Amino acid sequence: MINRRSVLFLIPALALLLCPAHAADPTDSRCYELRTYTAAAGKLDALLSRFRNTTVGLFKKHGITNIGYWTPAENTDRKLIYLISFPSREAREASFKAFGEDPEWKTALKESEKDGKLTDKVESRLLTATDFSPTAPVAPGGPARVYELRTYTASAGNLPKLLSRFRDHTVELFAKHGMKNFGYWTPAAGDPDSDNTLIYLLAHDSEAAQAASFAAFRADPVWVEAKAASEKAAGGPLTVLDGVKTLNLIPTDFSPAK
Repeated sequence: MINRRSVLFLIPALALLLCPAHAADPTDSRCYELRTYTAAAGKLDALLSRFRNTTVGLFKKHGITNIGYWTPAENTDRKLIYLISFPSREAREASFKAFGEDPEWKTALKESEKDGKLTDKVESRLLTATDFSPTAPVAPGGPARVYELRTYTASAGNLPKLLSRFRDHTVELFAKHGMKNFGYWTPAAGDPDSDNTLIYLLAHDSEAAQAASFAAFRADPVWVEAKAASEKAAGGPLTVLDGVKTLNLIPTDFSPAK
């Protein structure tokens, strides 16, 4: 019988099947991974402490790039969401193997779970950068910075058209209206949603700035025209009904992305 810890360390082995050796954009061929941890009841602070004091440093030691660590602005489900990257799928396999075998990690894991496991669920999603995703990180912001994780589910056959609209119009208009484009990804090849999903992160100076930026964006004549033209060419909306999900995130104190 496979226990929870075995499943957690089996995840890296699946990368060879799911994460492409090269991204679509030749300037960013990294293998990205978006992970969501659901902490056990009463254990979120302990989980964050383990990441702060041990995990993040050991990731770096073993060649894993720490990009950002966040908790939802409204975190009733006790989530920790983070983004990491690797030079390639082979590097990911090797890094997680070395991390899992590191004596410091084994000691920290055992010590942190002496009164019970810290997580109820670990979810992993392997991502490939789009050809319009920024390759440089967003500059550090003030304490009020809010990140926004947005997931779009394209209508049948329309992911290429959705990506084109972002590439040709949306990304530039976001910047025009004060939003910081942090990164844009699609699920890695082999993921069942790789043909219909766009995942991206924006940064805002505050929730008030976020609301003002989107109001200005949606009213922009360039956006109104681009949206109408793209939907006319596609014969309807480029996303399914309720196919846009958004989640506001707050950087942890140990997150490189602030």
